[in-house]
Amino acid sequence: MSGLLSGIGVGPGDPELITLKALKALTRAAVLAYPAPPEGESLARSIAAPHLPGGQEEIAIRMPLEPGRFPAAEVYEEAAAALGARLKEGRDVAVLCEGDPFLYGSFLYLFERLAGRHRVEVIPGVSSPMACAAALGLPLAARNDVLAVIPAPLDDQRLAAQLANCDAAAIVKVGRHLARVRGVLDRLGLLDRAHYVERASMAAQRIMPLAAVATPAPYFSMVIVHRRGAAWR
Repeated sequence: MSGLLSGIGVGPGDPELITLKALKALTRAAVLAYPAPPEGESLARSIAAPHLPGGQEEIAIRMPLEPGRFPAAEVYEEAAAALGARLKEGRDVAVLCEGDPFLYGSFLYLFERLAGRHRVEVIPGVSSPMACAAALGLPLAARNDVLAVIPAPLDDQRLAAQLANCDAAAIVKVGRHLARVRGVLDRLGLLDRAHYVERASMAAQRIMPLAAVATPAPYFSMVIVHRRGAAWR
């Protein structure tokens, strides 16, 4: 019998935000796989590390993260073949994914390649917009608010159009697009309602009004904005 492939959302960074279901799956699997940069440690693994039992085979899926090269199809093809071989042997495989597997998650590219041939379960995780809202103490949406999750790499016109058609937004993948995002929000008259969160739920978490951010933003940063300033208004 084929092993079970579990796509596990490990949350935004705090190991205590891993769900009980995720904990059970990652401790019972014989094989543990996770995305990793070309060199260095995997953030997904570091989040799960306090809960790992040891003795598992580990597979680091190393991939380029540069714009234009992600997702790298050849990396996912190779990883799917390696994991598929373990599953055919009847071994359970747990794939760690930062945040939630199906919200911009790296696991979805493995799901595409393996779900038709193997047993697969997807275990949701706490996603970064929820972690950022909790850190800010500002609800994302209320009543009939329209909430948008908007990628910062969109060009200015598309970014402005998406912001104009929602009540609240979580702008993700800010990174090097910080200054441009701030400019678009300023032109829309929303800058004074925009909040910046960096590395939500992690030890290095940083929060401030977007207008006050002067330093370059890391990849793990987000802007939360609500037209009313707060959802309860």
